[in-house]
Amino acid sequence: MPVVLSLNVAQRAVPADHTRAGSTGIDKRPVDGPLRISPVGPKGSAGSGVAGDSIADLTVHGGEYQAVYGYAREDLDWWQSELDVPLHNGQFGENLTTQGIDHTNALVGEHWRIGTALLEVTGPRIPCRTFAEFLGQRGWVKRFTRQARPGAYFRVLEAGLAGPGDEITVVHRPAHDVTVELFFRAVTTEAALLPRLLAAGDSVPPEVVDLVHKRTVVELDS
Repeated sequence: MPVVLSLNVAQRAVPADHTRAGSTGIDKRPVDGPLRISPVGPKGSAGSGVAGDSIADLTVHGGEYQAVYGYAREDLDWWQSELDVPLHNGQFGENLTTQGIDHTNALVGEHWRIGTALLEVTGPRIPCRTFAEFLGQRGWVKRFTRQARPGAYFRVLEAGLAGPGDEITVVHRPAHDVTVELFFRAVTTEAALLPRLLAAGDSVPPEVVDLVHKRTVVELDS
């Protein structure tokens, strides 16, 4: 049975000279009880959908399509073995550390019922310098990108309470083949895949839709 192993938040942003905001909310730690998960506004004006969670740079994190970030404990364990370092729940900056459900092959637009909240898969996490500095791993962005185990972002369709031990139920799977992995490869290493993302409709963040259209215009003009 897929479950939430831990619900993780950054109770405050910590200083970091390698971010545009000068601080980061990547250092997330497990909390004991359930927290409210709520819809938020567009990127740039809103932060996390998880109550009590801090986000420092709203230009690149948070907002409607990145309201919640999930990562599988199975993938954390894989990285733990690869890196030969212990990785605690929340180490990758995820709000939801899960067990028994595959984020990489989830379809963009899937609906997951967690506790009383309803979440929609909206795409992958893209690694950044802050992530690399936090882990203390040289070459981390390239390594993380090469392995394509990015975890999934979610928007909140229905507000509710979610917490450790809650069952995860996939209540809707859309009729297309746009997985989180395909999305990740399209925006990182295989731009030729970008047009396929449009099959996921309004589950795709607007800035990614704009990227697809801009690429199409460039190709038509070239």
